[in-house]
Amino acid sequence: MKVTFVNVGYGEAILLECPDPARPGGAFVMVIDGGSGEAEEYRDRSTGRIPMAEYLAARGLDHVDVMTATHVHEDHLCGLMPLRDRWPPREFWQTLPERLHRSLSPLPPLPGAGASQGKFLRSINGYRLLCGQVKASGGVLRTLSAGWEARPCPGLTVRCLGPSPERSARLAGLYRGLYEPVDQEEFRRRLTALDAAMNNFSAILLLDYRGTRLLLPGDANRLGCAGLDPRDLPAHLFKIGHHGQRDGADAALAEAIRPKAVVCCASSDRRYQSACPEALRLFSQRGAELYFSDCPRLPGLDIPPHQALVFTVGEAGALSAGYQ
Repeated sequence: MKVTFVNVGYGEAILLECPDPARPGGAFVMVIDGGSGEAEEYRDRSTGRIPMAEYLAARGLDHVDVMTATHVHEDHLCGLMPLRDRWPPREFWQTLPERLHRSLSPLPPLPGAGASQGKFLRSINGYRLLCGQVKASGGVLRTLSAGWEARPCPGLTVRCLGPSPERSARLAGLYRGLYEPVDQEEFRRRLTALDAAMNNFSAILLLDYRGTRLLLPGDANRLGCAGLDPRDLPAHLFKIGHHGQRDGADAALAEAIRPKAVVCCASSDRRYQSACPEALRLFSQRGAELYFSDCPRLPGLDIPPHQALVFTVGEAGALSAGYQ
């Protein structure tokens, strides 16, 4: 199986290709998040940054079986929007109730909105459009919460460890609250509160390919992972949450996971103090190799420009990686 972390700058975009003779081209194809949809994120391509849709087209990808949005934030969801027409997924995995998008109308621009609020509004409206277009093309929406499990192709099991059903219900309630008739200041307060909380509503996925485990928590940080069953945490590969910011992990989480490889999806400029050396050191001190989707400037690291970080995943913990 191949797992590719595409260099989308500050954001996350993951491509999974698993051998399956029953699928077109002999592979099950899954996309987990799509990075940012903003052109500005890719204006400087000196480190190899590339939009997800452009990368998939260059790879000659002919289909997507499953598209997953771990949570509704611009740097994860909006890069999926250009994929929907060329590669309409058979299934769209996400964390909100399947029927919710049908009852929602576009949210209007917020006068005086800051950059973060504007991005969040675009991601909310983009999510609504994406759900509708997946359904219109015959795709199926699946709502993920803890306990959900699928075996989409031979040798691969996908389990959802979070959010819990209770947190999922809370997320849906907060989401619906944005559409209630309130004054502009109350709407702004609700929007800001949900934006701040959204990371820890991320879908936390545990992939097991023939005994090799990959833990992908979206933007869930150490607090978002705190309630997980410790027996579920050991993994050979861990994608550190929240772009490797200081809250992405603590010593207890690093000790519970004990990965061989850690991937950090931080931009080359280490925006928002991502790729935090202290957070990454928790894993390197325990023997993990560190890898990056972009090229953050860190002491002692010389990461070559690349469009993608590609892992080849074998059985029983076998992993190899290279920048391409």
